[in-house]
Amino acid sequence: MSDRPRHIVRLSDLPSRKRTHIQIEPDAAARADLAQALDVLTIRKLRLDGDLIPMGKTDWRLEGTLGATVQQACVVTLEPVTTRIDENILRTYSAHYEDPDGAEVEMPEDDTTEPLPETLNLIEVMAEALALSLPPFPRKDGAEVGVVNYTEPGKAAMTDEDARPFAGLAALRDSLETKDDDKG
Repeated sequence: MSDRPRHIVRLSDLPSRKRTHIQIEPDAAARADLAQALDVLTIRKLRLDGDLIPMGKTDWRLEGTLGATVQQACVVTLEPVTTRIDENILRTYSAHYEDPDGAEVEMPEDDTTEPLPETLNLIEVMAEALALSLPPFPRKDGAEVGVVNYTEPGKAAMTDEDARPFAGLAALRDSLETKDDDKG
């Protein structure tokens, strides 16, 4: 029996001709640690369920689903917003993966391929998938951002309309039309 935690998988120890089923459900303490790392209020449920599938002699594919119930702070009111996440996870681990070189690199079409690790940490895979699935700006139903204008006393506040690129030209056109009407 191995001393490794069950969420750490040594791919070379798995059967090379059949799928290996995986299922990870972190306990409350692990979910709390992950919630803190992801800067969310709570992670009530979290589960990774899937299969590690051998591809040829050395490569592996992870096909699974991530299920989570997460509470984040509303970006408007800071009240808790609960989100249910159900995402498919697809990763390919290749022994022949090459990191792109150079200062500027184009994103590959297949962004699911990664270098083949000696050991695969399923908690890290789960955390990455969850981080990518979280709503970037959670908002409570009905929460709206109001308009607030600040300026120095005695001056008119600048509005969004004033900041538009052609607002100054429109104001100039309107003033010229007014002058033409006064002359005519």
